[in-house]
Parts: sequence; structure tokens; C-alpha cells
Amino acid sequence: MGMRIHLLGVDLDAVTQDQLCNHIVDAVQGSRRRVIANHNLHSIYLFHHDPGLREFYRETEVNHIDSMPLVFLARMMGYKVDRIHRVTYMDWIWKLMEMSEARSWQVYYLGGRPGIADQAAIRIKRRFPTLKLDTMHGYFNKQGDENEKVLDMINAARPNILFVGMGMPLQEKWIYENLDRLHANAILTAGACFDYIAGRLPTPPRWLGQIGLEWSFRLFSEPRRLWKRYLVEPWFLSGVVLKELRSKIHRPA
Repeated sequence: MGMRIHLLGVDLDAVTQDQLCNHIVDAVQGSRRRVIANHNLHSIYLFHHDPGLREFYRETEVNHIDSMPLVFLARMMGYKVDRIHRVTYMDWIWKLMEMSEARSWQVYYLGGRPGIADQAAIRIKRRFPTLKLDTMHGYFNKQGDENEKVLDMINAARPNILFVGMGMPLQEKWIYENLDRLHANAILTAGACFDYIAGRLPTPPRWLGQIGLEWSFRLFSEPRRLWKRYLVEPWFLSGVVLKELRSKIHRPA
């Protein structure tokens, strides 16, 4: 389901929303644990600088593309990747929630400031009133007894889908460190998804994402938090792109 490619030193899966949903169906029906992550330019930058994040990506089965610039770069490198292969949560989450309600799946969201996930859950249940959705904020001690209590709460709910939205790379490292104790079929890294649904963060116009400029809206909305991600990190990645282009040009036919 989908095509795996290697780009800028990472493995990416060019999958559509429907194909990604099918991966989750397989995990639930097979009663197995599957970690589903994503990549954008920020995650690739961190991947090259953070050994702990590289450890996490060794555990993932699917790394979907959450960045239109990555789609453009993949096409530049000769891969048959198109706009439909950019799957971002703000577009995909509603299809996933609809499927979860129809199949009576248990969904759990862990992350965000206290109260934010609850607000998002209220908005989601207005559209999907019979959806089984539990939430827990992400502001807890990630070590010791408090962490154990959170794990117990999650496992007591027996979620088919577990979203972890703590921001990158904290969410990935928390999943990696607790993976053997998490009883969920599909474990997904969700970033600030519920923050957008709750209205804590302004949602970028969806058409901006299709032309690769969603980052500009986010930078304008949160300049103090995101300036380094969008104005500094790309300079490092430009070197990785040039190195890969040179390798491709000089590769024997």
C-alpha cells in the first residue's frame, strides 16, 4: 500500500489518505501494534541532528509525507510522487474519525495543554456523536509514577488508535521509550492537531498547503516559536539536497 522512497537520508512512504487508513485497518483487524509517523522538513532536520529521533524511526512502519516541499523535492529526484501523497492531519483527521465511529473503534488522544484536547473532543463529537474518544493532556512528568499512571489510563481504555501530540521530537521519544508498555493497535504522532481543532492555533487555509506555502501562515502566526524552523533549518537542508542531487547526477546509469 503506497510506495517507499528514500529522500534526504530518510525513508518516506508515498501514501494517500485512503492507503493510510488501510494501514490502520490492518493494524486493528490484525490485533497488532503499528507505529505510524510522518516526515516534513523539520523532522528531517531533527533526524540528522538527534540520535534519539533516529531510534524512534527504526520502530515505525509507515512514514507518510506531511510537507508539500517534500513532494516537490521527491519529484525533482525522479520519484512519481504527487500532491495526493501529502497527508496532513488537518485534512486527514476527519476521514479517520469518521472511519473510527463507523467501526466503533476506541480512540485516545494524549497531548496539548490541560483542557485543549477536551475542547477539541467536544468539537469532534459534534460531527461524530457516537465516536468513542478519550483524551489526556500532555503536561505530566514523563518519568516515574506519573508517567506510569498515564500509561495505565491509556491501556485501560484499550485504544485502537492512540494519537500522541506533544510536538516534535518529544512525542516521538515518549512513544519510543514507552512502546513496549502501550497497548494500542495504531500509534500515531499527531503534533498540534487537536490545538488546531480546539481553535487554540489558527488553522492555515488549506489551499496554502497545496502550493507549499502553509509554512508562511504558521510563521506569521507564531514567529517567536517557529522562526528557527522556517528561516534557519532550511539552510542545513539545502546542503543535504545539493549532496543528494550531485550523487544522483554522478550515479552510474
